[in-house]
Amino acid sequence: MVAEVTFTPIAYIESCYPDRFGIPRQAGLVASAYGDIVFEATEENKLALRGIEEFSHLWVLFVFHGQSYGEFKPLVRPPRLGGNKAVGVYATRSPNRPNPIGMSAVKLLGVTAQKGTLRVQVQGGDFLDGTPVLDVKPYVPYADAMSHASTAWAIYQEPSLPVSWSADADTVLQGSTDPEGIRCLITETLAQDPRPGYERGKDGKSGQRWNMQISCYSVFWVVHNGMAEVTQLVKVDR
Repeated sequence: MVAEVTFTPIAYIESCYPDRFGIPRQAGLVASAYGDIVFEATEENKLALRGIEEFSHLWVLFVFHGQSYGEFKPLVRPPRLGGNKAVGVYATRSPNRPNPIGMSAVKLLGVTAQKGTLRVQVQGGDFLDGTPVLDVKPYVPYADAMSHASTAWAIYQEPSLPVSWSADADTVLQGSTDPEGIRCLITETLAQDPRPGYERGKDGKSGQRWNMQISCYSVFWVVHNGMAEVTQLVKVDR
């Protein structure tokens, strides 16, 4: 019999994705996606993080939270397979798992101390805001990068959705403190086509408009002639 195991989160993540819709399906797909792994500024945490900045990338082990899944199911339908083919959950990275644990490799930007917290700043993550963190480990290329590994259907695909901006959305963007940074984040996210698997690769229905939250903006967009257009940008208070 396997003994019951309990974990206590060591930190949480402040992410540019406050909602599930729009989060990249894997880490590294949206290079400009930013986030902070937030620790309490205890002496123990200061010691535990010593030397971490000598590494360029980290593994983050975390809990999938904010999910709407009910009972665990052993078969899932990956978006990469169009949402039509069922495979075993252990052959996927679906968040609907017996134990909702995720792992992502991210770029480390630095560590700062702010208002009683220690913040490990990372880039390229696929985290929902508020994600509980179970562990952080350095990414070690000689052990972690298997050059001859095979990946079946889970192969990298270039972003398939070109993105344009309406004049109205661009005007709102120019009023931000970092217009080009926010433009890059939203454009890279939309280029991954965050729509459900059965909608991807198709034009949207006439008048169909999508909405998602990225950073401190509510982003409205449509798909027409194989291109996404940001039609409206609304600043929200997070």
